[in-house]
Amino acid sequence: MPVVSALLGLVVGASGVWGAWISERSRHREELLAEGAPALPLEPGVLSILAAVPYTAIVLNCRDRVVRADANAYAYGLVKEESLANLELAEIVENLRATGTVVEQELEVIRGPFPSGQTIPVMVRVAPLRDGYVLILAENLSASRRLEQTRRDFTANVSHELKTPVGAIQLLSETIENNADDPEYVQQFARSLRKESKRLANLVSDIIDLSRLEVPDALHEPELVDVDELIQNVTEMQSVLAAEKQISLVASSKNTGAAVWGDADLLTTAVRNLVDNAIRYSESGGSVSMGVTVEDELVRIAVVDQGPGIPAAEQDRIFERFYRVDPGRSRATGGTGLGLSIVKHVAMDHGGTVSVWSSPGRGSTFTLVLPQARIEDDFDRMDEKED
Repeated sequence: MPVVSALLGLVVGASGVWGAWISERSRHREELLAEGAPALPLEPGVLSILAAVPYTAIVLNCRDRVVRADANAYAYGLVKEESLANLELAEIVENLRATGTVVEQELEVIRGPFPSGQTIPVMVRVAPLRDGYVLILAENLSASRRLEQTRRDFTANVSHELKTPVGAIQLLSETIENNADDPEYVQQFARSLRKESKRLANLVSDIIDLSRLEVPDALHEPELVDVDELIQNVTEMQSVLAAEKQISLVASSKNTGAAVWGDADLLTTAVRNLVDNAIRYSESGGSVSMGVTVEDELVRIAVVDQGPGIPAAEQDRIFERFYRVDPGRSRATGGTGLGLSIVKHVAMDHGGTVSVWSSPGRGSTFTLVLPQARIEDDFDRMDEKED
């Protein structure tokens, strides 16, 4: 908001700096106005500013005719032909002409000609210029509103997800306390208590990982990450879980020499989440494999499982926060519903992508694709600097 207000002041102020130049052309402008031709009291430098800023700009002449408007002004339904199409905005301009005071107001604009069309929130700022001209700056607030809604939904989902294990832990601890003299009961509920506490710890860990990814720059200090070493580390981390579920965890022993620029901890978390999901959704006796390939200056890390597979209709949504294809099974396996969302965020922050191939009954293959680090070129540049 302050940025747009400052921009408005800059445009209005810049328009006044050229007063001498404008006065020399005033007689010519009056002739143009008399003929009904639109004359714009903005200098080329100011017009360049308006063209560069990410806001919609509209300029009206003294007769409220539109003499300048960009494509968004028409797309948002603010302008039609040479007139303001939005009645609320027209009233704001009318009040501005009466008071001469800059107006800042939020509007709900219906996109398209139909009353039932999509409504978008737009913040408009209207300021007077010389000779009865008016400048309108409009900012589409849809993106910021969606972000707000996403944050609210995330908070609500986290609250809901935390209540389940916390409530279960409380109930189980009370049950153990009430049956302290029965070793069989204590042993049975202690196992359940340990399971719920582990689930809570996993959820808290995933929330912390997500919070790291929501800082302005998660890669403020990138390092060179050896992908082969990363795969080996993840294999060691997940070996215990694989053994518990009697899953064969296999990692390619091929030394690819692949390297990427980024945060080693975040990349390890992303690959570990893919392997963790693959193990949890595989049946005992199955296998999970990891492989690395380098092609077209891209590093591909593939995690393949022999699990139940994912229906095609669900595959576009599995990277959403807290989305589960099978909520019952996910809770039984200790999944938080955040793992794949974390993978997606890590991939995007590293300039990469993550994709899935899956077919019910035939397992799934998740592929993390990252830009390859050109190590030779980077060292060459370093040598040149030293020389």
